[in-house]
Amino acid sequence: MEFHHLLERIVKDGSTHAKWLNTLSFMENAGARKISKCEHPVLVTQIQLKHAAEEHRHAYYLKKQIGKIDPELCKTYESQELLAPIATRQYLHSLDIKACRYLQDVFQLTKEDLKYAAYLFVTYAIEVRADELYPVYQQILTEESSKIMVKSIILEEEGHLEEMINQLNEFSKDWQLHADHILQIEKELHEQWINVIAEEVAQLNYA
Repeated sequence: MEFHHLLERIVKDGSTHAKWLNTLSFMENAGARKISKCEHPVLVTQIQLKHAAEEHRHAYYLKKQIGKIDPELCKTYESQELLAPIATRQYLHSLDIKACRYLQDVFQLTKEDLKYAAYLFVTYAIEVRADELYPVYQQILTEESSKIMVKSIILEEEGHLEEMINQLNEFSKDWQLHADHILQIEKELHEQWINVIAEEVAQLNYA
């Protein structure tokens, strides 16, 4: 099922839409926690703190939007309150592991340096994805005259992407070559994730 069409179906059903918002919230929260986990014990940059804070805020903002559908829905991140819970939990984790494996092979880094490299490349891949996903979602919300909006997230994610590129330029002159490899890994994992969500949504519609 094509992504735009899938989102249209999700947005039309209240409880499924709430689960979608909760799933995005879970992923923003997981991203924020991964950024914090990648921090050096003392050499933490302002930009890393900013990213972690903003991703946490996105998680909170998306969670709060669920209240516009029904305040009683999706209060936690338990499996029954997420779309494709197993694939959702695996997506970022798998991206992290595969990216670390690749970066270690290419750069032969110390443990702390590998953490920082993973932060740069994995966050970059996620920001590229967010720059595609959120505008499509917002377009559908606008078409449906939904009370829910993600415009503020779109603006911040665009800023993040710019900041990640600046940091990657400092990290390696041929970062784009390696980033393209990480993007390919992310693309495959994203497709798997969306396919599982599409299967779940198709079943809901025929139930």
